[in-house]
Amino acid sequence: MEQFINRYQEMEFLQSEYEKKESSLVVLYGRRRIGKTALITEFGKNKKMLYFLATEESENENRDQFKDLVADYTDNELLKSAKVDNWSIIFDTLVKYPTRNKKLIILDEFQYIGRANPAFPSIFQKIWDTILKDKEVMVILCGSLTSLMEAQTLAYSSPLYGRRTGQIKLKQIPFQHYHEFFPDKSDKELIEYYSITGGVPKYIELFSDCGDIYTAIADNVLSKQSFLYEEPVFLLQGEVSEIGSYFSIIKAIAAGNRKLGNIATVLELKPTGLTKYLKTLIDLDILERQVPITEDNPEKSKKGLYYIKDHFIEFWFKFVYPNKSFIETDNVDLVMSKIKNNLVSSHIAYVYESICREKMWYLNAQGKLPFCLDKVGCWWNNHAEIDIVAYNSSGQDILLGECKYTNEPMDVDIFYALQEKKKAVAWQKDRRREHLIFFSISGYTEQMQALANSRNDMLLCK
Repeated sequence: MEQFINRYQEMEFLQSEYEKKESSLVVLYGRRRIGKTALITEFGKNKKMLYFLATEESENENRDQFKDLVADYTDNELLKSAKVDNWSIIFDTLVKYPTRNKKLIILDEFQYIGRANPAFPSIFQKIWDTILKDKEVMVILCGSLTSLMEAQTLAYSSPLYGRRTGQIKLKQIPFQHYHEFFPDKSDKELIEYYSITGGVPKYIELFSDCGDIYTAIADNVLSKQSFLYEEPVFLLQGEVSEIGSYFSIIKAIAAGNRKLGNIATVLELKPTGLTKYLKTLIDLDILERQVPITEDNPEKSKKGLYYIKDHFIEFWFKFVYPNKSFIETDNVDLVMSKIKNNLVSSHIAYVYESICREKMWYLNAQGKLPFCLDKVGCWWNNHAEIDIVAYNSSGQDILLGECKYTNEPMDVDIFYALQEKKKAVAWQKDRRREHLIFFSISGYTEQMQALANSRNDMLLCK
């Protein structure tokens, strides 16, 4: 499957930077396999692009490879045969080479050079200030190790701070675009695929030729030869040093321990000892801390729960990591049986809830909701949970809803249960205007449809 889908805003931004008369310096970063190279390749079509992929070798090796690349780009045999120990000479040769259009210079995996030589960001800062800045070039510094890229290019302490003209942190592709990858699949199948691949283009590509979700999992995740089998290991080992500690935390959360105190108890640690690990995992977009959407001070709320934000990593820690001993001893059938028995109830159903909350924003943008909202989330207390609570923080309207991913149509019992649960939501309780919304992958019973038709405060969605 060779497709370039979504990324419209990113392409527009890069094009606007390219069309500037002055030089531009853009930082493009994001996790492995998120589609950075595909974006650069698509953007670089029909442009005079020089693309350099840095390696984990020494700075000298990277400089020699870059020198040879520039020599080919500029057709400079003298440079190719010369011994050059200065990056400035190479960049100076590059910018002086005449081209009809603006030069596009890509330094991919930029963080590897900075890791080999911590002074390299300072070296490149000087090159930008003295050679590149005034020469009508566009430079994209690209990298896949989020923490290193932020430290080397974006942080206040970085020598490059203040030089960039823009940055893109490339994220997963939203669910709403999955039909473009899989035009022949039903909504239910799309949700299944999204619940495992989580919007990561490379994972989507692997799953594209599989007939059903379980075949896709067996071939691409449980196979010891597939890169996805050990993917979380490689994702984390480049970002953190104590990978075992991080794995233990993610495993505890995947098992349903969402409160800080519960995670600490499982790991036999003090809660304060987990703070830096949790923050790192949140910064890496692996975890997120949620509070009931109606909380006034989310950061200070004591009701915070930790969730795995990355759907593939959540799947892997629920079904692969705890069963690796079976997989390693070729007992894959047993693991597949566990997955088939539990995938929907313990994984897909929760992903469906996040899809529905995401869909609320699209319905809002299309004017299909009874009011314009600015807050969407879930709500809970010690006794009840509501899948969707949305409201306008400067108004009096609130939407409360439930999402069900089951094989049976949603019936009126869900409506009546919500009628009871919503009484506990305190937001503007005495003067709010309530509206109800329901999402059901299998549709609704005739009774539920009749109920919705008899009310003007109730929406049924799929």
